[in-house]
Amino acid sequence: MFSIIISLILIGVLVIAHEFGHFIAAKKCGILVEEFSVGMGPKFFSHKKGETEYSIRLLPLGGFCRMQGEGEDGIIGPRSFLSKSVLVRFIVMAAGPFMNFLLALLMIIGLTSSSYVALPLVKEILPNTPAQEVGLQAGDEISRINGKRIHIYDELEAQIYKNEGEEIRLDILRNGQEYTYKLTPQYNAERQGYLIGFAPEIEVGLFTDAVEGYQRLSVLDTLQYSYYSMLNYIKLTAEGLVRVFTFTAKQEEYGGPISIVKMVGDSYEAGLTYGMKEAIQNVIYIGAVLSANLGVLNLFPIPALDGGRILLLIVEAIRRKPLNPELESKIHFLGFAFLMGIMVFVLYGDIVKIFA
Repeated sequence: MFSIIISLILIGVLVIAHEFGHFIAAKKCGILVEEFSVGMGPKFFSHKKGETEYSIRLLPLGGFCRMQGEGEDGIIGPRSFLSKSVLVRFIVMAAGPFMNFLLALLMIIGLTSSSYVALPLVKEILPNTPAQEVGLQAGDEISRINGKRIHIYDELEAQIYKNEGEEIRLDILRNGQEYTYKLTPQYNAERQGYLIGFAPEIEVGLFTDAVEGYQRLSVLDTLQYSYYSMLNYIKLTAEGLVRVFTFTAKQEEYGGPISIVKMVGDSYEAGLTYGMKEAIQNVIYIGAVLSANLGVLNLFPIPALDGGRILLLIVEAIRRKPLNPELESKIHFLGFAFLMGIMVFVLYGDIVKIFA
């Protein structure tokens, strides 16, 4: 029950951030916002302040920011959504995902500043491993894997995971010289993943207790690390969503509301074994990932999502005239039906995982 409450609070924060992006952009652009709602379905609570009604609805699934002229009424007044230029409407639509990315970045900065960070630098070579066999050395900086630039250790781990035990090519920097090694990661049953066999260099965050032998991240390094971490989440999310939308994703790659609640609960309980700080950090980490996920999902060019609306705005800009409102409504309905199909697919996966 506690994990459900934490999950609802977390999802609520992400939804509020997303809709607030639309809300503040609309207000700044002179658009009348009729309702700002968290949740869907029947109203649980509502309060009107000024020209906007603020409401909480019964179903904790998403939310919306209803602007004048955006719905079926199609009102075209001086403060309606439809009366604004394509550029203004583009900014308003993009502001929601932008706020999710900003929230994810702030969460990651908080985590990076208060914890330990692994770098793509070799601190120690483990015995009887691929890294030892090919001749990697302590102090090596891994700059690329299979030709792709590496900025943070998480990117290296993600590429090794995606490679599924196939041979990889590592470009490393050693004493100012570049070297290239080819090796095949070794499966580790205990870690349930593929490893190349080295311990990375660790640095402590800005607000973490000093540890002898560990350097402290600078403010600039903290911001840089957090930025690349967020980009990594965005990239992995985009790749995963493509597989989900094309129904090629493995069952362990995706999860719906049930999986999210379980993940939040498990992470919180695991953190509690070390302390309350660690439990909160685990929840914030999941929040950062989910916020990035929400931002990416909404930018996908699927009708009914922000990305679908942005795509239609681009079409309108090319045609130099808006689409027929009735046609646009049908397009968004088809997109909504497709998303409902995806939701059924994801929920089915959740149920299968429970019984498995």
